Amino acid sequence: MITYVLAIILAAAQAPGRDSLMAEGTRLTAREPAAALVRFETLLARDSADAVANWRAAVALNDLAQPLTARAERIRRDSLSARAERYARRAVRLTPNDARALFSLGLVLGNVALSRGVRERVRMATEIRDLAVQAIAADSTHDGAHHLLGRWNYEVMRLSGVSRFIARSFLGGGAFGKASWEEAQREMERAVEIDPTRIYHRLDLARVYVERKEIDAARKELRKLAELPDKTAADPSYRRQAAELLARIDGQEP
Repeated sequence: MITYVLAIILAAAQAPGRDSLMAEGTRLTAREPAAALVRFETLLARDSADAVANWRAAVALNDLAQPLTARAERIRRDSLSARAERYARRAVRLTPNDARALFSLGLVLGNVALSRGVRERVRMATEIRDLAVQAIAADSTHDGAHHLLGRWNYEVMRLSGVSRFIARSFLGGGAFGKASWEEAQREMERAVEIDPTRIYHRLDLARVYVERKEIDAARKELRKLAELPDKTAADPSYRRQAAELLARIDGQEP
């Protein structure tokens, strides 16, 4: 019995501490989200009320779910997204004024909404905007929150006028009336200003410029983007999308 107890104590003493697991998971997040998730879920197994581990696990799960776009991958994508939403909502409950937790939930809901019906997608879109606004209020330097709000405006403004009217009038999407191309551009530009090294920020800013017929500005962003190093596992995909967009607009007038 004494030997068994000593073995348990020794194993506990040799287990990685919270700071070590958190640092390792954070380091792995950008390029190896699956490995990062193992670290964060290890922490959550020890303490489910660890707010940082919750929102970091949510982001890692979202990164794993996002590339799964094929029909055959839908069940796995939905499963990953559902877990991500649970973690993100828990993080927000634990730290309702933390920009990182708020952003993580907004980010995850964008992926979760893909598998929902129209009315539910409208409700989630409204929640995503609210989360982005709250995150910016909590931390005006959170580039991801600015990107999230800019992207929200971009997606809403790309809908037809009829679709926006139906969403506002009949599906509970009153917030859709607040969307504008001006806010989409302003928020995307702010995200790039805060972190000019993020490929995704510049790609979506270029997309906004294209929609606003500011072709020369879009070209400049896409060419700057091409010079940036990859920072995340998704960057090669974003880089390909940027090259395709640049090829499409190169024949257009500035």
